[in-house]
Amino acid sequence: MLKSIFSGIKAYARAFEFMSKLKLWKYFAVPILISIVTALAIGFLAYGLSDNIGYYISKIWVWDWGKETFTSIGNFIGGLIIIVLGLILYKHIIMALSAPFMSPVSEKIELHLFSNTAQNHRNTSFQQQLWRGIRINFRNLGMELLLTIPIVIIGFIPLIGFIAPILLFLVQAYYAGFGNMDYTLERHFKYRNSLSFVRRHRGLAIGNGTVFMLFLLIPVIGVILVLPLSVTAASIKTIEILKAENKIQHG
Repeated sequence: MLKSIFSGIKAYARAFEFMSKLKLWKYFAVPILISIVTALAIGFLAYGLSDNIGYYISKIWVWDWGKETFTSIGNFIGGLIIIVLGLILYKHIIMALSAPFMSPVSEKIELHLFSNTAQNHRNTSFQQQLWRGIRINFRNLGMELLLTIPIVIIGFIPLIGFIAPILLFLVQAYYAGFGNMDYTLERHFKYRNSLSFVRRHRGLAIGNGTVFMLFLLIPVIGVILVLPLSVTAASIKTIEILKAENKIQHG
C-alpha cells in the first residue's frame, strides 16, 4: 500500500514534462474555468453559511454559563463542516463536469507511452463521457459523505479524536485520485470493472489524491493547477498499470 501511495505521488514529477512535450495545456482551458467558478461559488456559499450553522449548533447549549464559549466553539465547528463539505462538493463537481475534456489528455499520454499498441479501447461520445463522469462522481460523493459523518463524530471522542482529521484527509484523497484515474479507465473498462480496478489499486488513488488535496491549500494557483497536474499524473500511472496487467494490447 505505502509503495503504491508513494508511486502515485512521484508521478507528479513527470506531469510537467508530459504536459509540455505533448502540448496538453490547451485541453485544460475549460476545466480550469470550471474549477475557478466552482471554487468561487462554494467559497461565497461557505462564507454565508458558516455563521448560520454555528448559530444552530450553539442552541444545543441551553445554560447561560459558558454560553459565549460554546457559541465560539459552535462557530468553529460550523466553519469546519462547511470547509469539509465544500471540498467534497468542489472535488466531485469539477471532476464530473471536466470528464469529456480529460479523456483526450489521457488518450494522448497513452499514445505517447505505448505508440505500438492496438487502440482497442471503447469509443465514447462527449455526452457519454459526461454522463460517466457524473455517475462516477455522484456515486463517490455518496460514499464519501457516508464515511465522513462517522469520522466527524469520532473527532469529538476524547483520546482518539485526533485521528479524525487524518482519516478525513485520506478519504478525500482516495476519492480525488479515484476520479482522476477514471478518465483513463473510462476508455478501457465499463463502470463496475473500473470500481474494482481502483479498489485493487487504492494506494495509487490515495497517492494521487494526496497531492491533489495539498494543491487546494495553495491560494489561487492551487485551483488553477490542480486538475492539469493531477489528471496527467494519474493518467501516466494508470496507463502503465493497465499495460503491465495486459489490459492494453500490443498492435
